[in-house]
Amino acid sequence: MSYKYVTLEKNNRIAIVRFDRGHEMNALSVDLMKELLEVARSFEGDTETNAIILTGNGKNFTAGFDLKDAALKERMDAGMMDKREMLRVGPRMCQAWEDLEPMTIAAIDGYCIGGGVALSVALDMRIASKGAQFYVPEIKNGMNMSWQSVPRMVNLMGPARTKQISIIADIVPATDALSWGLIEEISQTESAFDLALECAQKIAERPPLPVRMIKQGANVAAKALNHATSYMDIDQYALATESDDYAEGIRAFIDKRPPEFKGR
Repeated sequence: MSYKYVTLEKNNRIAIVRFDRGHEMNALSVDLMKELLEVARSFEGDTETNAIILTGNGKNFTAGFDLKDAALKERMDAGMMDKREMLRVGPRMCQAWEDLEPMTIAAIDGYCIGGGVALSVALDMRIASKGAQFYVPEIKNGMNMSWQSVPRMVNLMGPARTKQISIIADIVPATDALSWGLIEEISQTESAFDLALECAQKIAERPPLPVRMIKQGANVAAKALNHATSYMDIDQYALATESDDYAEGIRAFIDKRPPEFKGR
């Protein structure tokens, strides 16, 4: 299958998935997220692949959801039932990547923002370049952090750091992300890919069945309650987007000024 924004290579039990919007910041459009969902689902029934690397355009992993995507206006004008369905593309994409049986590795360069963080924490491992930066600005735009990513971040960092990155919402450099537990390794170069590939090659050398068994066991142990504690975040997000604060957050983002929230 061919894609507009995504390329897929397979070799020696390793698959490499690259996504590129054609813009430096590599923001996530709805069409790109649908492609990433389809790519993840394409591995169903694949008994050959042991490790999958997911990476961006080489400059940035992704700047998160594109607030200038035409789909955003369509979503805002939709009724609640249709809006709720439109909002499912992000969490479905993340869930599809989390459900993969091979080991998954995010190779993160540059900015990893918002939806990029949500996608990366759905994978098994995160390897970042030394210049990578992590940022969860949703709250500054009047939104909650959704896509069922909060429990995944708690699994990695604990509740306090999850609140810090999502509520205080400062940019987190790779060194802090490593100490917090958000990522597992930092490459000493400007690219995370070579280190991710080195890790994937080690996984590819392991017997495939135990790799999948160990991954499944670890995920069940760590994430058994994740869905139970986050199933409602689509509805929370939909509610947030009906607020005056959300409209103000989006206007402020577009105007490049600080928002003035009023709790309405």
